[in-house]
Amino acid sequence: MNIFAYFCPLKLIYDYMKYTGNLVKMRSQLGQPIQYELQLGGENIVMNHLIEKKIQLSFEGVINCKVCGRVTKKSFAQGFCYPCFKNAPQNSPCIIRPELCEAHLGKGRDVEWEQKHHLQPHIVYLAISSGLKVGVTRQDQIPTRWIDQGAWKAIRFAETPHRNFAGQIEVALKTQVSDKTNWQRMLKNILATDINILAKKQELKAFIPKDLQQFYSSNDEITELQYPVTNYPQKIKSLSFDKTPTISGILRGIKGQYLILGGGQVFNIRKHTGYLANISVIS
Repeated sequence: MNIFAYFCPLKLIYDYMKYTGNLVKMRSQLGQPIQYELQLGGENIVMNHLIEKKIQLSFEGVINCKVCGRVTKKSFAQGFCYPCFKNAPQNSPCIIRPELCEAHLGKGRDVEWEQKHHLQPHIVYLAISSGLKVGVTRQDQIPTRWIDQGAWKAIRFAETPHRNFAGQIEVALKTQVSDKTNWQRMLKNILATDINILAKKQELKAFIPKDLQQFYSSNDEITELQYPVTNYPQKIKSLSFDKTPTISGILRGIKGQYLILGGGQVFNIRKHTGYLANISVIS
């Protein structure tokens, strides 16, 4: 353990903190509220400890691809260089449209990668933020996926042995429910509190294709999520390193993968995956 960190109180440690590294999406863990951790420069920064402190994020002018590591002038789809954007299995069409997945057929851009990530149990879920949405994720990504999307309530809808079946069920449900999150309303904490998510789950069961009804989940546990936010903005101003290389403000909270700063400024950590940056507490 660092001797300075051992003897100094937590407030003093963070007042002198400055770490540099390539941004990756924050880790999260269920709690009251959710706990966030940012890995940067070989350090694990407990982001909850920075709330109500004035922080500064600075772009160092370098972007590295999150797959191959090469330097790229422009980041594509949250962290890819252009060749990986076009060819890497991490950006296959079935990432966005899981019904296109062919892992169960032994096919894909990288069969070994597909088997490891897509030929695995998947969950079709219902989640609520400012409205009801349907989504798909690997079983081991629950509840991380819900947290990343800023949901405040979620439930399992179906449990399938691989990604393709989950995608087919999602396609069927999208005739009734959106698969998108309104990120601005989510960050303003405009919540759809009038939706009975369990009743919706039961209602939507009728829309599962007959040959996939066996995957309807009997797990009716409803997960509620609380985020570490002291003050939600009424207006949103989205910030990007591409236009503003140095960003500062009082950290009012964290929701999804967004840092919420004073004055309605928000910064999407995940969108800037691969950007070489530093973070520091400036007061």
